[in-house]
Amino acid sequence: MSLKNQPQNLRIDDHPILGKDDRETWVNIFFDGIKLKAKKGETIAASLSANGIYKFRTTSRFKKPRGIFCGIGRCTDCVMIVDGIPGVRTCVTAVKEGMKIFTQVGSGRWGDEER
Repeated sequence: MSLKNQPQNLRIDDHPILGKDDRETWVNIFFDGIKLKAKKGETIAASLSANGIYKFRTTSRFKKPRGIFCGIGRCTDCVMIVDGIPGVRTCVTAVKEGMKIFTQVGSGRWGDEER
């Protein structure tokens, strides 16, 4: 997968209600093998969206793409395989240095990191 044509740096650095984002520490994460930069403390979903990635998983029956829906960890549309663990709700899970994140197909499988 290539991110060449994807928009980059879509973070909201100055929100009209929340104010300025003054976090300055960055970490490296890997999405389907591609190295991305993420702000320390932001969620996986926020980081992927900021990098122009919106498809987090596909449904098992119809292979339909899913991404962020509720954004509060209730709907599970954003689940992905994170460090070999399937079904991680990425909208409520913070990024960590070196985290390996993979698109999930259906329910995913433990240790499944191949796409």
